[in-house]
Amino acid sequence: MSISISVQSAPVDPDAELARLREAYPRVGALVSFLGLMRDLSEDGPVESMRLEHYPGMTERALEAICAQALDRWHPEVIRVVHRVGELHPSDPIVLVAVASRHRGEAFRACEFVIDYLKTRAPFWKKERTPSGERWVERRASDESAERRWREADEG
Repeated sequence: MSISISVQSAPVDPDAELARLREAYPRVGALVSFLGLMRDLSEDGPVESMRLEHYPGMTERALEAICAQALDRWHPEVIRVVHRVGELHPSDPIVLVAVASRHRGEAFRACEFVIDYLKTRAPFWKKERTPSGERWVERRASDESAERRWREADEG
């Protein structure tokens, strides 16, 4: 079982990432992925671009901790997270979470867990550029709710 994390300014190439995982892990029966894209619209209107910032070192450690929790729970063969930073434009891939596992159920759950926790626990900051100026993006209630669902499942 392994974890692979990349935080990069280079574009995310999901096809190449998934092909590498398929080649490296031929014994798995499932490869589940989530690709997050930059939207051209936010709750307040159109978005022209976004600057994504992070805290080097701290961000990678936070992502590794999230993935380690998923490994402990579902035991997939590998979890790969590629997260973009820097200047982004609508339809640019922002994040890829890929989970290779022997069975699809574990892969789906681990992938969903990682993206849900990444949205609330990984130190990234987003600044949107809109026709009316720039603004920092606040945490979304739906992201908080998704994380809370996992915590409640653990407690219940």
